[in-house]
Amino acid sequence: MARFLVVAQWQGSSSSRAMQLIDGATAIAGDLPRAACTTVDVPMEAGESLDTGVRRMSALQQVARAQLEALAGLDETVVTVGGDAGVATTSALAAVGAARGEPDAGSVVVWFSSHAAMHDVSSAPDGAYAEMAARALVDDAAPRPSDIGIAPDRLILAGVRVIASAEAEAIERLGVGIVTADELTPDAIAAAIAERSASAVYIHVDLDVLDPAAISGVSDPEPFGPDAATVIACIAAARGSAPYLGGAITEFSPSSPAAAIDDLGVILRLVGALA
Repeated sequence: MARFLVVAQWQGSSSSRAMQLIDGATAIAGDLPRAACTTVDVPMEAGESLDTGVRRMSALQQVARAQLEALAGLDETVVTVGGDAGVATTSALAAVGAARGEPDAGSVVVWFSSHAAMHDVSSAPDGAYAEMAARALVDDAAPRPSDIGIAPDRLILAGVRVIASAEAEAIERLGVGIVTADELTPDAIAAAIAERSASAVYIHVDLDVLDPAAISGVSDPEPFGPDAATVIACIAAARGSAPYLGGAITEFSPSSPAAAIDDLGVILRLVGALA
């Protein structure tokens, strides 16, 4: 049985709905087995940038330290429930061994999102960590909670349909894998993992990967995305391609706790696929 790590971090988002990420994580956790959940405390204060170019960096660092400590105490497969996408960065780096300084060179991270999240501190338009959360896995041009990351070809962006020019340049230069929304099928995901001879796979789902018709509680929806059934099938294909290290699901920001109920059916299906 998977363990669930609940990290209701909001400081990595630039959205006016950022603090609603707390409601989103709490709503998801409320439908999970309480005995299977571990919660990381997130400070309510915004934090300071610490001259890093990342908004609220001091709070992000505090949460990352607490998150890594919590993960070190969990022996089971862990699904992290966010919060902003930065919590997926921390959990992925821990799962592949990078946070311990011993990354498995064969591990692959599949990152489902409508946005590439491949900015660095100089190009991120809002200085928000969620805009650089995937970049941090593969390049120290974006701060990360470990000294080392993974090789760029070990990252596969999936379901992407919004890529800024600076992100496109970084993806090409670094050699990051990409399966766009138009290309997204279980076979395409399985093939991308097979091409990398993956020894293991970690899967992150940013809920904005879904088409807006499938979910309403995201702060930055993008049209022409996949439905939940497609993403679930792609998760199954990824899990069937290599040993599974764990996963994350992030960026649920319902307009109110009551509104969260409308999306929980879809979200819990995705959680089930990850768990």
